[in-house]
Amino acid sequence: MTEGISVSTKGHTDIIDITSKVQSVVKKSKVKGGVANVFVSGSTAGLTTVEFEPGLMSDLTEAFQRIAPEGPTYAHDSRWGDGNGYAHVRSSLLGCSLSIPIIEGELALGTWQQIVLIDFDNRARERQVIVQAFAE
Repeated sequence: MTEGISVSTKGHTDIIDITSKVQSVVKKSKVKGGVANVFVSGSTAGLTTVEFEPGLMSDLTEAFQRIAPEGPTYAHDSRWGDGNGYAHVRSSLLGCSLSIPIIEGELALGTWQQIVLIDFDNRARERQVIVQAFAE
């Protein structure tokens, strides 16, 4: 089963918990054992798992600012003039997909583990996340 999820973001390293939306697709698929593949379209966003709590959200945002800071001019900005070179670098480092085992119809996530979409772009966006549930 393949289904899309729309997510409205604010950009600028906006971190959004999408776990319940992904789990909803898995439930609808009726897959009891297999894998959920989650993919975000676009080259300025990424996906990961985290403990979704304010301290870590702040730490993660600060870490991305140290690794690929917003502000300096990137070669991408010089070519396209859109000022989001940092967002492309961050997205490339994080990655745009996850594979999560499905066990007994549930995502096999840890107790404090949530799936998050991080939008690094320099503007608000409507992001499309594709979820595919595969049976064993």
